[in-house]
Amino acid sequence: MPLCRINVAGADLAAPGQARARLRAALERTAPGAPVVVLVHGYKFSPSNDRTSPHTHILSLAPARACRKALSWPRELGLGTGETAEPLCIALGWEARGSLWKAYGRAPHTGLALARLIALIRDLRPRQRVDVLAHSLGCRVALSALPHLPAGAMGRAVLMAPAEMRSVARARLDCPAGRAVEVINVTSRENGLYDRALEWLVAPHRFGDRALGAGLSRLAGNWTDINIDDRATRDLLAAQGYPVAASDRRVCHWSVYLRPGLFPFYRAVLDRKIPLAALRIPDASPAPSPFWSRLAQLAGRPLEIGDRQPS
Repeated sequence: MPLCRINVAGADLAAPGQARARLRAALERTAPGAPVVVLVHGYKFSPSNDRTSPHTHILSLAPARACRKALSWPRELGLGTGETAEPLCIALGWEARGSLWKAYGRAPHTGLALARLIALIRDLRPRQRVDVLAHSLGCRVALSALPHLPAGAMGRAVLMAPAEMRSVARARLDCPAGRAVEVINVTSRENGLYDRALEWLVAPHRFGDRALGAGLSRLAGNWTDINIDDRATRDLLAAQGYPVAASDRRVCHWSVYLRPGLFPFYRAVLDRKIPLAALRIPDASPAPSPFWSRLAQLAGRPLEIGDRQPS
């Protein structure tokens, strides 16, 4: 069952020799042509403690905690089915504890470690295309890896509610790997509160800049915004066989992977069953509606801000 756990220490892999051996063994169990996907968690996780480890939570095949958010990403991507073409999922653990500002500042260093991981995979299996599935600050990690990679090293990147600014993302795309990668940016109006917090409280403020929740596809040809609260977008996904449930909460940072129907879509994207051109809707705005009007529209729905648990 190809699930490989790799942790990060600063800007490098923890225990690089052991990491190389684990990767080699995992690749030997992975069928040629099967997807190789690096899974990158977001804020509040740390692999140094079982209580906060992503390897006992979303990056585990069998999460150890009874938490609504502890949905197994590897299992949702098809691991454990016994299929010959199961993907190799590499669960990347990094130090995302401490203040939000410290974790935000630490993410680019982790991005360098991610680039080294991808380079190691391609050293063990030359020309292997490596994809990334990331959430929140993990998306900042994924984008930060691009300037350190050659063109084509990162194939597709599925970014779920990315905690990053548009100006930073555009800068990260301005490199050979950034121009070659195909990015799927999954946004939700439920994440609007977190986008505003990033813009005004966390990221260095730049007048006119927006969080990636506002979309980037109009400014980058290899970038596709998927607003899961847009009815036309959900109709398009349903027509292709991937129905996604409508929103039932006012505020939720995790609906981009918890909402029913999304993981079958993500797996199809990573399996290359969907050409990204088929996901673009002409004149569809990826940007959420203004935050306060959105709260007014959904006043009767549950409010989920979060808790002290990893997310």
